[in-house]
Amino acid sequence: MAFVNVELKSVLCFSGCFECCIKCLGGIPYASLIATILLYAGVALFCGCGHEALSGTVTILHNYFEVARSAGDTLDVFTMIDIFKYVIYGVAAAFFVYGILLMVEGFFTTGAIKDLYGDFKITTCGRCVSAWFIMLTYIFMLAWLGVTAFTSLPVFMYFNIWTICQNTTVVEGANLCLDLRQFGIVTIGEEKKICTGSENFFKMCESNELDLTFHLFIVALAGAGAAVIAMIHYLMVLSANWAYVKDACRMQKYEDIKSKEEQELHDIHSTRSKERLNAYT
Repeated sequence: MAFVNVELKSVLCFSGCFECCIKCLGGIPYASLIATILLYAGVALFCGCGHEALSGTVTILHNYFEVARSAGDTLDVFTMIDIFKYVIYGVAAAFFVYGILLMVEGFFTTGAIKDLYGDFKITTCGRCVSAWFIMLTYIFMLAWLGVTAFTSLPVFMYFNIWTICQNTTVVEGANLCLDLRQFGIVTIGEEKKICTGSENFFKMCESNELDLTFHLFIVALAGAGAAVIAMIHYLMVLSANWAYVKDACRMQKYEDIKSKEEQELHDIHSTRSKERLNAYT
């Protein structure tokens, strides 16, 4: 008998834990979770690979094009690369925090919808927060579109360099040159170029820096594209949450009005019943 009681308690405990886990899993905003994972993956690829690709670009400019850093506070290509690195640091930190805020908003809005439809103040606040995040996410989506377009520029430049390196091995006697002035990296007065017959050109084409930097920029471009997709996903999630919370507010108002009318009808019916009872007595 004691053994049966122990088994019954174990079954009840397991059932209670199972129901608790199901309830917790039901409150997770899975759409926001997927968008957050995609955002973190895209930002990590863009920031990590972009930073290393910029470092590789500095190495290529130093070793093969013999471009030196300008003295003083002159705004040259190396200063611009340093600025881009600091921008990458800021982007990584900012979107790490923004992803957390969007996840919190997803939990907040999902809880308001699950409860209903609970407190009217909660659903009203949730609607305001969702509308605010919709505006911010739309702005960030446009910003990431610009970042994606900007990241495609170094991919295009490195693709041209990689193509020239491939063509020199296919076409014998080809006389091709890479001039940094064509890409706006140096001023018109500076002549920084290497041609297919030079030693630096063969070293660059055979080096690992060129292939690694080229592929890092490609991965960074893919990361920026993933961040754009994450922003679009967030827009869909936030718009749906805003619509659900808005409906919850209307439903709550309807329930309040309905309860008030039922209470008034009940009071009127009670009053009339008392009046009839007094009239008979």
